[in-house]
Amino acid sequence: MTPPRWTVRWGAAAGAAAVLWVGGTAHANGPQDNANRPSPPSDTSAGTQGNEVFASARQSQIKVTQVSGPTGGNSGNISSTDVTWEPPPCWYEPAFTPEQLKEFSETKGQGDVSPHVSWYGEKLWTDHYRDGKDATDWDDDSLSTAKGYDNYNLGKDGYFWRGVAPDITNEDSWDCDRVMFWQDAGEIPEVPNAPTAKTLAEYAYNKVKVPDTEIELKPEAKSTVNLPTWAWLDKGTFKDVKVRAELPNTNLWAETTAKPVALHLEPGTEDAETFPASGDCEINDDGSIGTPYKKADAGKTPPCGIRYLRATNGEPYKLSASVTWQITWEGNGGEGGDLPDGTFQTTQDINVQEVQSINR
Repeated sequence: MTPPRWTVRWGAAAGAAAVLWVGGTAHANGPQDNANRPSPPSDTSAGTQGNEVFASARQSQIKVTQVSGPTGGNSGNISSTDVTWEPPPCWYEPAFTPEQLKEFSETKGQGDVSPHVSWYGEKLWTDHYRDGKDATDWDDDSLSTAKGYDNYNLGKDGYFWRGVAPDITNEDSWDCDRVMFWQDAGEIPEVPNAPTAKTLAEYAYNKVKVPDTEIELKPEAKSTVNLPTWAWLDKGTFKDVKVRAELPNTNLWAETTAKPVALHLEPGTEDAETFPASGDCEINDDGSIGTPYKKADAGKTPPCGIRYLRATNGEPYKLSASVTWQITWEGNGGEGGDLPDGTFQTTQDINVQEVQSINR
């Protein structure tokens, strides 16, 4: 989508709102105010926070839980090795039952009816969802008419679905701007950007928490110029991390698994060499990396380590260790596949001293 079309959309929608509704305000966010769009007031939830639906179309109801992998200690989110890859910019979710929408419309009456359109005023909601009046819809690149509903569809089994866009400044988030619409229970709407198991898997990608990468070093306190520093991690330090994502009120689920496959060392200075030369240390089957140093190994070349060629001078080198995680997913219906590898990096200070010698 291009900014000029956004401007047309915003102007048309605002004009339609002025014609169709009285007693409330329909606000459509154009490109000029996306970045400054305020969050809906905290009292606009239609239920208990953390359990129920919300007035904001930026908050997904997808539930993500860790199924396996290390817990406790320091951890962080992985970053994709594919700089062009992004999680889905938007999708549709069930947001309200008829009863919830009735309560919300007649007691709150302010919130998002799509990711970029907010209705402020009870009459906007009751006109369309209770009294059957048509609304202006931004559907598939053009303005159209969304048919009104009779008394919130009370007595019917299903949900009103709404677009969700975590980042409304992403231009592709405009692809889910249909005005909130009805879908019978147990069914996924047949519309572009309807959620799938892969949608959930990609959403969960940024929710994967992996442990810090603080490696064991020998010598511990200070390295010595031209002498190898051994680096390793004990077995079991790195294990697969699996998270499960589920979309309430649908049968959709996905499990995203991160498997550690490699450790990369960056000495923090050009005056150093790594072992192996690539700086990539393999992760063993038992989750260990490298080999722990023993006294008998003095003078040997470590399978994973660094040799510094110049001493530090007051400022330690910043040794970075990044683990590459292979990401796969599986979901309902036997679906599954690969997602881009992820990395997680930590740094630690390394002081390097000159070789001490005694003159006789």
